[in-house]
Amino acid sequence: MLWGLVAAAIPPLLRVMFVSHAEAEQGLVASANAFWGGLAAIVLGIVLIRNVGRYPGVERAAAIIPGFSASFGVLIVALLMLRLEYSRWGLAGAYVGAIVIFYIGYARFFGRRRLTIGILPVHGEVDRLRAIESVQWQTLNDVRDSIEGVDAIAVDLRRDLPIEWERRIADIALLGVPVYHSKHLVESLTGRVELEHLSETSYGTLSPPNTYMLPKHLLDGVTAAIALVLLSPLLLVVALLVRLDSPGPAIFRQRRIGFRGVPFVVFKFRTMRLEAPGQRDSRDRAITRQNDDRVTRLGRILRKSRVDELPQLLNVLKGQMSLIGPRPEAAVLSSWYEAEIPFYRYRHVVRPGITGWAQVMQGHVADVEEVRSKLYYDFYYIKNFSLWIDSLIVLRTLATMMTGFGAR
Repeated sequence: MLWGLVAAAIPPLLRVMFVSHAEAEQGLVASANAFWGGLAAIVLGIVLIRNVGRYPGVERAAAIIPGFSASFGVLIVALLMLRLEYSRWGLAGAYVGAIVIFYIGYARFFGRRRLTIGILPVHGEVDRLRAIESVQWQTLNDVRDSIEGVDAIAVDLRRDLPIEWERRIADIALLGVPVYHSKHLVESLTGRVELEHLSETSYGTLSPPNTYMLPKHLLDGVTAAIALVLLSPLLLVVALLVRLDSPGPAIFRQRRIGFRGVPFVVFKFRTMRLEAPGQRDSRDRAITRQNDDRVTRLGRILRKSRVDELPQLLNVLKGQMSLIGPRPEAAVLSSWYEAEIPFYRYRHVVRPGITGWAQVMQGHVADVEEVRSKLYYDFYYIKNFSLWIDSLIVLRTLATMMTGFGAR
């Protein structure tokens, strides 16, 4: 809260300090409104972030940008409706300052801190929990064991527990110590959902909610149209470089499986040399392996920076893809994976994306076992389908583009 006060106060103060005395007097009301409004928006943003961060793991960090975006959006609407003067630069500075400060705070105080979570000896998934190395696990061997220093308790809430442990868990909850259902805790800490049977999303249905899917789809189309206009010079230059780098077309087209299992043709910048027909079977041609000798010199740069994916903005504009979602697989590979992996088709319940949760968490995969692991990330995204996780994916995608993580 104190850092929020700083973030709200500094931009208006700087505006007053670096303008003339007459301008400062005229803008005093606007600066004051920006300060108090910015402070109120930051407080509301903190409340939203705390409510979203129900479990340890990724949710709290993912909520920072959308949380403050929502609260400052409410503030601006209120200022316009009340016709109050306000400093645009003051509000913009408070918004950016709050995001920067809270990301630094998260990284400093939460991101590097190892949680201590207690496990009951009657828990059925002790080995699975202990495999998560980011957490320090502490077994509570007796109901009388102290929970001092324990941040939370993990328990299978769907399991029949001895009566003494049920009473102990209730007492722990009354003390204000969080008690998490182990399944949700594992998903939150790993960013994966391992399905043994089809399970509802966090909204209680198999399908993600239209209340977010529809506005996301509309925003995708608008963003793709604007991006294509702004990036058109870059796209033309890259297309020319691809043609000069190796023989063949600048754009690579491939039949992939999209939303609701409907095939479509995806567009990418070509990053591989053309092969003679019949040189490999269709499935082998569709797989990009580590250090694949078919990738051109320019292609390696395009893949590492993810620039080769930019033509897929056309697919987004056509409504076949989203900016964020599970990556669409080649039709021949999708058929193979469906035959080998249960529930694989469920990933088609949302539109495929140019970037996605599995891409930023695991990178490119090819064989069935790697795809199975990637699928768990896709299921996590579908289960938590929301603005919060999309915001985190955007940030991690930017980091991926700078580091080249997962490229082949």
